[in-house]
Amino acid sequence: MTEDARFEDGGERPLNLGALDAEDLQVISALAQDAVLPVTEIRWQKAKRRLGLLVNRLRREVGTPDVERVQSLLVIDNVLGVSSQGVDRADKDLVLQILSIDWEAGQDADGHVVLTLAGDGALRAHVEALEVGLRDVTRPYVAPSRKMPDHG
Repeated sequence: MTEDARFEDGGERPLNLGALDAEDLQVISALAQDAVLPVTEIRWQKAKRRLGLLVNRLRREVGTPDVERVQSLLVIDNVLGVSSQGVDRADKDLVLQILSIDWEAGQDADGHVVLTLAGDGALRAHVEALEVGLRDVTRPYVAPSRKMPDHG
């Protein structure tokens, strides 16, 4: 008999998760909530049909007393096109904050992966099929603010 993974199983290991359906994407969205990134860390590789974001996400999956962040790659595959709202790509000092990642299903397997950003911004990737990955690529570090974001 197989056993489902438990929250505690993540421990100190880096995350490497994939989403192929809306339910999986909710998990990635929760882990990416409050991640920050400079606008310069967004890449759309049109020929490879891939949108990549290098984000600094909060490590909520571990119970350390310090508020930690870790750099992670958020990758959306099968991308046919990308649009944005409220994101000034010319402002190289702009820092974005991810609030949520959602799936808007289309007619067949296609649809849109929508990243809602703080300050009324959004990124929208039109995809042929849902395939999103989140992979930690650095060691965790104590967040400079040393506190969790306040949403309220």
